[in-house]
Amino acid sequence: MEILNQISDALQTGDEVKTAELTKSAITAKIAPKDILDCGLIAGMNAIGEKFKNHEIFLPDVLLAARAMYAGMDLLKPLLIKDGIPTIGKVVIGSVHGDLHDIGKNLVGIMLKGSGFDVIDLGNDVPPEKFVETAVANGATVIGMSALLTTTMTVMKKVVEILDEKGLKGRIKTIVGGAPLSADYAREIGADAYGYDGANAVEEVKKLVAAA
Repeated sequence: MEILNQISDALQTGDEVKTAELTKSAITAKIAPKDILDCGLIAGMNAIGEKFKNHEIFLPDVLLAARAMYAGMDLLKPLLIKDGIPTIGKVVIGSVHGDLHDIGKNLVGIMLKGSGFDVIDLGNDVPPEKFVETAVANGATVIGMSALLTTTMTVMKKVVEILDEKGLKGRIKTIVGGAPLSADYAREIGADAYGYDGANAVEEVKKLVAAA
């Protein structure tokens, strides 16, 4: 449907006003909210994610597209709730205790929301217990942890250990990311996945949710 392509295009150019106007027009035209979400907003963010992964665009472009996506989402959210449209899954994210860096974590959050996930962002400097408590309280199936300092990486292991102690490991999956990390380190601490950049993190989270 042409208007859904127009929503996707407006989002990709970062035009939040146009994205909101087109979303409003699609709602008025009685197009199903889920179709507007999937074929308009999410399609646009998927294209942005692909371009970002291929280094065709940069972080500022992703942030502009995200603002446009939120402008459309604000109009759609009440309708999606009313229709009882489920999200793909719930993910808790945060930068671990002792780490105040959050640019990478924020980008992953944007891209997860753009892919249809319900994201609970705990911000930065998050204690290990808080990750687990929030995931349990909200029924999240994935915890995503970010670290930029080698000194804070060890906190990630603590989160995995708490899940293990509570018998939640396997039911709540973990993914880790950040400059000093590697797939080897993720395996070493017992995390379920490692994301080397924003787009890859989204792909890995999708796999974790599908396997849950």
